[in-house]
Amino acid sequence: MVLSLFLIVADYQIETMQKVRSWLSVAVTPVQWLVDLPEQSWTWVNDRLQEREDLLAENRQLRAQLMLAEREVQKLASLTAENVRLRELLNSAQKLDEQIRATQLIGVNPDPFVHQVIVNDGSQDGIRVGQAVLDQTGVMGQVTATSPFTSRVLLVTDANHAIPVQVNRTGLRSVAYGRGNYEHIELVDIAHTADIKVGDLLVSSGLGLRFPEGYPVAEIILVDRDPGREFARVLAQPTARLSLSRQLLVVSTPHQQQQQSVEQQ
Repeated sequence: MVLSLFLIVADYQIETMQKVRSWLSVAVTPVQWLVDLPEQSWTWVNDRLQEREDLLAENRQLRAQLMLAEREVQKLASLTAENVRLRELLNSAQKLDEQIRATQLIGVNPDPFVHQVIVNDGSQDGIRVGQAVLDQTGVMGQVTATSPFTSRVLLVTDANHAIPVQVNRTGLRSVAYGRGNYEHIELVDIAHTADIKVGDLLVSSGLGLRFPEGYPVAEIILVDRDPGREFARVLAQPTARLSLSRQLLVVSTPHQQQQQSVEQQ
């Protein structure tokens, strides 16, 4: 106590103590810095983590918005062809009114003979069997089974899958069947005289009320008019990136929406 009182008095009375105080402040600075380091580090890490979470959330939102925009772009080719064929503009505009939901691929069936994926939305999210599934470039497949939190999607290339299509250039209708090969699907019962050629775009025809009309399905890559066959052999490559896409869209036709409303009542 005596020493403390002496230092207090000396600090005010002796001019040299000002220099001593300055030296002591310099000596204590590293200690103060070390004491404050954990708090500063925690604040820095917390800010970085918060910024990362904000960026991830913004990235997810932008991805969903991009897919919605690309969905509209997918229909432009079909709508253009319909305008050329003098269809009513009102009917064309109404086809953009399907109900959609963004979802994400979380699993792939390991069986090489089953082309099936799993998405992270289920019946609790409004997903129903029969709804079409798209990526940003075309039709992926359709929902074949649901659980409360996940759904199974059968891809268009699966051997048990079929989808009604039409040639976008001419309006020729057919059915495209999966053959268990990710590289192509096949059109059946195409006459040798049918107006179809390599490069033609196939879009969903809307027949069967399961797939909405006008979405890209595949592009013709082979037309073999062998006289020895009753029908021409026609192969098409899916436009959807079946082995790459993770962000998907589940689409309900107006007919499916009406059925769902009846079930809920």
